[in-house]
Amino acid sequence: MSYQVTARKYRPQRFDEVVGQEHITQTLKNAIITGKVAHAYLLTGPRGVGKTTTARILAKALNCKNLIDAEPCNECDLCTSIQNSQLMDIIEIDAASNRGVDDAKNLRESVKYAPTFGKYKVYIIDEVHMLTREAFNALLKTLEEPPSHTVFIFATTDIHKVPVTIISRCQRYDFRRIQLDVIKKLLNEIAVKESIQIDERTITTISKKADGGLRDAESFFDQVVSFCGNKVEFESVIKILNLIDEEDFFRISDAVLNKNFEMAFSISKDIYRHGWDFIEFTNGLIEHFRNILTYQITKSAELIETSEIFKEAYKNYLDKFSEGDLLRILNFLTKLGQELKFSQNHKLRVEVAFCHLIALERSMQISELIDSIKKDETKEESKSEKLTSEKTPQEKIEVQQKPVLKYQNPERKEIPIKESKVGFGTDSLFNYQSVVDKWESFINTIRAERNLILGSILDQIYPISFDKNELKISIMDKDSHVLFEENSDYFSKKALEIYGKKLTFLTVKEENSQTINQPPKTETPRTVSPPKESDPVIDAIVKELGGKQIFK
Repeated sequence: MSYQVTARKYRPQRFDEVVGQEHITQTLKNAIITGKVAHAYLLTGPRGVGKTTTARILAKALNCKNLIDAEPCNECDLCTSIQNSQLMDIIEIDAASNRGVDDAKNLRESVKYAPTFGKYKVYIIDEVHMLTREAFNALLKTLEEPPSHTVFIFATTDIHKVPVTIISRCQRYDFRRIQLDVIKKLLNEIAVKESIQIDERTITTISKKADGGLRDAESFFDQVVSFCGNKVEFESVIKILNLIDEEDFFRISDAVLNKNFEMAFSISKDIYRHGWDFIEFTNGLIEHFRNILTYQITKSAELIETSEIFKEAYKNYLDKFSEGDLLRILNFLTKLGQELKFSQNHKLRVEVAFCHLIALERSMQISELIDSIKKDETKEESKSEKLTSEKTPQEKIEVQQKPVLKYQNPERKEIPIKESKVGFGTDSLFNYQSVVDKWESFINTIRAERNLILGSILDQIYPISFDKNELKISIMDKDSHVLFEENSDYFSKKALEIYGKKLTFLTVKEENSQTINQPPKTETPRTVSPPKESDPVIDAIVKELGGKQIFK
C-alpha cells in the first residue's frame, strides 16, 4: 500500500474518535438513537477541526447495518464501501468546482431517486459557501422538503457567506478550535505508534503552530518527521518551520526588569536574520506578557498554553511586575502591533519601541506610596525620640522651651526666631511668628503655580526677621538671588493673598548672613505706664477722633 499522510491514516472512523467536538458528536448520536434525524445539517467552523470527517461518520451511521450505540461498525459491506468511497448512495460534492446553477439543477433532479443499497441517500457538499446565489436559490425548495430518504450535509469555513434562507432550513452545528492539550495528546499517541522520538517541548511548539487545527498539526508533524527522521529535535523543528523561539520573549521581559537596552537591538537583529515577521513576533510578545499577568493574578499556570519548561519559567516572574505595569506594557505592545501595519521600516520601529518598553519605569500604587510615607514618618519619629532620650535633663528643658517652626528645611539647621519690634495698633498682632506659621502654605501656593520657573529656589529661601512689613529672607547663591529679585513683585502679590498684607522682601545671601545660625536677640519691648490720673479732655479726643495717647 502506498504511503498515507498522518491526517488520512489516523482519520477518525467513529464519533468517539472525533476529538474536541463532543458537544456535536453526542447530539448526532442521540438523534440516531431516537430516530430524530434531520433532513439537512450545516457544519461550520475553522479549518481542520473535523467537519468533513463528522459528515462521513454520520453518513456511515445512517446506513450501517450493525449499529452499536449509534456508532458505525466499520465492518459491514456498507461501512466498507463508504470508507472506500465506492457506495453510490453517498455523494460528496466540492462546491468550489461545482458551484453553478446547472450543477444545482442536476443535484435537484438526482434527489428524486431512491438509494441503491443503503437506507439513506446522503449528499455531502463541502465548502458550500462557494455556491453562487443562483445555485442556492435553485436548492431552496428541494432543501426545505426533500424526499424522506435524502439527507443533506453541508460543510463550510465561512458561514457568513451562506444565505440566511439556507441556514434556516438546516440544523446548524458550530465546530470549535481544538485545545492545545488535546492536540498534544493526540500527536504524542501518533508518535508512540510510529516509533518516533519527540519531546514535550517540540510537540507543544508544533501544536501551537497549528492554531487549533488538528489537520494542520498532523501536517506539520509529517513535515518535521520527513526532515528529522525518527528522532525529532527542537532546534530542527524551529529551523524547518521557521518558528519564533519563545526564549526570545523571555529575553525581552528580562531586559525590561534589568533595564538592558542592548537587548532591544540584539532581538531585532535576530528577528531580521531569521526572517521572522515583526508583527507575528509582536503578537507573540503580547501573549508572553499576558501569560506573566495570568500567573501573577491566578498564581497558577493552568491557563497558560505552553510547554512545561516554560510554565516553570513563568513562576520566576511572580511579583516581579505589578498588575498595573503589565497592563501598561500590554497596551503599549497592542498599539505597536497596529502601528507596524502602516510602517515602512519594521526593524527600526521595533527597535525604538523596545527601547521605550525597557525604559518604562515601575509604577507605584497609592497604597504603596502611603505605606512608604508612613514608614518614613515612623523612622523620623523613632530617630527623634532616640535623640531626645540621649539629651541631658537641662538640654531637654531647653528643647521644650524653644519655639517650634511649622516650616523647616530638612537640609538646614533650625531657623532661629527673631521677633519684630512690638508696637501698638493692628500691626502689633502680625509679627515674625505669624510669617513662620503660614510660610509653608505660602511656599506651596507658589510651587503649585510656578514650580517650573521658581521650583529651584523655593527650598532655598527662609525667613530671618520681620519688621514694619519688611521680611528679610536668606537665599543660597547668586543665581537664586537674581531669580528671586526678578520675581519679587510676584512674591509680594502672593504674600498679600496668604498673609493679607503686602510684604516687602529683602534678600540676604546665606554665606554673608550672620543672622541665620546665631541665637535670637531678645529685644525688650517699650514699657507703657498708664497715667496716674485720667484727663477728661484727652479721653474725649481719643474716643471721638480715634487718636492715640502718648506718655513721656
